Amino acid sequence: MSTTAAAPPMRTHIQGAVIKYGFIFVTVALFAYFSLSEPAFRDSATLLDTLRYVSVAAILGLGVTLTMAVGGMDMSVGAVAGLGVTVAAKTMVVYNQVGVVAIIAVIAAGALAGLVNALLIVVMKIPDMLATLGTMFVIQGLKLILVDGQSISPGMTLSDGTTAPGRFTDGFLQIDRGTVAGIPVSVLIFGGLTVLAYVFLARTRWGRILYAIGANAEASRLAGIRTGRYRALAYVLSGVLASIGGLILAARIGQGDVSAGTSQLLEAVAVALVGTSVLGRGKPNVWGTALGAVLIGIITTGLTIKGLPYYTQDVVEGTVLILALVFSFTLSRGKRA
Repeated sequence: MSTTAAAPPMRTHIQGAVIKYGFIFVTVALFAYFSLSEPAFRDSATLLDTLRYVSVAAILGLGVTLTMAVGGMDMSVGAVAGLGVTVAAKTMVVYNQVGVVAIIAVIAAGALAGLVNALLIVVMKIPDMLATLGTMFVIQGLKLILVDGQSISPGMTLSDGTTAPGRFTDGFLQIDRGTVAGIPVSVLIFGGLTVLAYVFLARTRWGRILYAIGANAEASRLAGIRTGRYRALAYVLSGVLASIGGLILAARIGQGDVSAGTSQLLEAVAVALVGTSVLGRGKPNVWGTALGAVLIGIITTGLTIKGLPYYTQDVVEGTVLILALVFSFTLSRGKRA
């Protein structure tokens, strides 16, 4: 009799442990597997390169996390990052400006894109995914117009027949290629932004309000919260974070590649969604997004070292995302029930 009565609590306990620690277990297990099967994977340089590789998607994912916190979704982050690459290249290569000017221009462009999203979503009441998808296509077209449909590189011939006078400055390139105490600058930026985003979302009144709006926007409005302003803030910050990702991408590529940022959207959304399953929270959270990026990086680097084709990596990453969503939503509902 007592055994039967104890069975449901035991199952509940096991289920709760799977929900809470399953993501972390999978990450540790994959890291251990690749470390044991591929000695090159254990090299510190490889691990730092992995973090460097995922830094852009992770930073964009932080922006997506902020918009998810208010119950939305920013689908324009990849395009904004690509716009940042174009703006940086045009500022330095075509207009022959220094790196600081390019950084200011890129961040301003990202904030403006976020403001446009906020206007469409908050003021014009367009559903967030539709609004940001529309913005994504507009930005992708705009960056092609800005450069006459061609990538920007030092010494190129411009549309008026002249030669581009500038280049990517050495200081600007250090954003991705430089190191501090052996750690890539882009990894330090990723880590710093993660800490700042965590403090903002989890430790400040503004962050708590963002979560409250995401949980129940109408109740938040009736409580006197100006929900529109906070939702707008989330999208502007997302645009700024995407532009910072674009700065890293520009420094990594070293030219104004018109296709830059195209692949970043799916990875950014993936790491943000995967992150919802961390510790069974079932909601967007900064550390979950960061760990989601690390997991994607481990998978990509591990499979690359093993020589598996790129399309195999897509299948594995997609499977991990599906499993994470199962942990986050299906099992979470079971736990609440």
